[in-house]
Amino acid sequence: MEGNSVVWQGNYDDLYIDGQWRAPASSDVIAVVSPFTEQVIAEVPDGSREDMDHAVASARRAFDAGPWPRLRLEERMGAVRRLSEYMLENEELIASLVTSEMGCPISLSRVMQSRSPRMLVDSFLDLAGGYPWSSVRTSSAAQALVTREPVGVVAIVIPWNAPLLSLLIKLAPALLSGCTVVVKPAPEAPLNTYLLGELLDKAEIPAGVVNIVPAGREAGEHLVTHPDVDKVAFTGSTAAGRRIASLCGRDLRRVTLELGGKSAAVVLEDADLDVVIDNVRALSLRNSGQTCSNKTRLVVPRRLEREIGDRLVGMMEGLKVGDPMDPATDIGPLVAQRQQELVKSYITTGREEGAHLLVGGGTPTDLPRGWFVEPTVFTGVTPSMRIAQEEIFGPVLTVIAYDSEDEAVVIANDSMYGLSGSVFSRDDARALAVARGIRTGVVEINGGPVGWQAPIGGFKASGIGRESGPEGFDAYNELKSYGLTNTLASSVGA
Repeated sequence: MEGNSVVWQGNYDDLYIDGQWRAPASSDVIAVVSPFTEQVIAEVPDGSREDMDHAVASARRAFDAGPWPRLRLEERMGAVRRLSEYMLENEELIASLVTSEMGCPISLSRVMQSRSPRMLVDSFLDLAGGYPWSSVRTSSAAQALVTREPVGVVAIVIPWNAPLLSLLIKLAPALLSGCTVVVKPAPEAPLNTYLLGELLDKAEIPAGVVNIVPAGREAGEHLVTHPDVDKVAFTGSTAAGRRIASLCGRDLRRVTLELGGKSAAVVLEDADLDVVIDNVRALSLRNSGQTCSNKTRLVVPRRLEREIGDRLVGMMEGLKVGDPMDPATDIGPLVAQRQQELVKSYITTGREEGAHLLVGGGTPTDLPRGWFVEPTVFTGVTPSMRIAQEEIFGPVLTVIAYDSEDEAVVIANDSMYGLSGSVFSRDDARALAVARGIRTGVVEINGGPVGWQAPIGGFKASGIGRESGPEGFDAYNELKSYGLTNTLASSVGA
């Protein structure tokens, strides 16, 4: 494997609808551009409203009249398990595809973009058998059978930064619950979803259960407002999430949203700074800064601000920026030129606001092509600055000083977002006590991950609902209660 080449040339000409690759309704195409070479590496159909209608009709038939929702749970689990096995066989291919189309460094792609999605599927398989699909509840006056039944046709709209992870955290529980789906991948990174379509076919998922239509905003909006769609599951920007929520609210359509973040890493006075810097490298700069849960605000004791700044400079200067297919690369290109320009504009804003540019701030002079931004750190940042409030989505960190732990918590919570966060202290109990005051869906203590069996999601403008863990099934099921006679209650409960 050399350079930024695509190593799989699948069927990019068609759309995956009703269990087959079928020609699109129009000849419009989406050009998939390598963010490293700036060259077109593939073209896929630009799905139209008519294509979305076909895909939704296919999913509707598969739900209303097909076998999938009526199979025993064990049968659906068997098909999803086969999908996991095929993903395992294709891990390197999946990783290289994502790296080719959106620039994630290959060493990270092998974990975040390939292995983790498969492990997520396996986690849902482990949890499915113990999920409370049905139970009998008895009161003094009545008996009820309470069931969780599939919500129906689900529209899944995913972003480009972690395409398979964002997809499978929705698709796996939807499939295991008995739903059927229409997937709209992001135009920047559809190729990995095409490969997934082939693996779904090999896993013998019945026709119409999963449909894949890459498309732009207009056709995507048609999908999420389609009257035959029962539920929308979206990961992406908060601005797009607000639009989708308003559209779904109009029709009382079920919706879950995993949106943006501006997460804080709170460093306490007694923190081990070696641990802090190692975690900043791993959890604040993931995917070249293009991960919504990255801890991009470093909230540090004022007396340690200079020392932490010096350590950050040493760490940042040691990062390798370059070809995302090189396993030694730490920071790859941003997904598109528009993203590079956006990140550079925030760096300009930070300077204008009076923050001190400690390191970075430009584009690498030794890389004549590719949409790169140097790893960048600002110190002297105040909580009200735009660079401390708005999601930049690039390798840009802000350091904010505090004078007391109470102030640190206030700073951490001074955000429209509430997706993730972390607290660092040599005393785990002390860190946990501080973490309890932080209003985010996840808080990691000294870098400890929550894993795939815990729910993740956001407070405030970071989203609605939770994904992963047993709670990940909840979004794809409707609760239903059946009133029972005494005889039937005894029979059902047996």
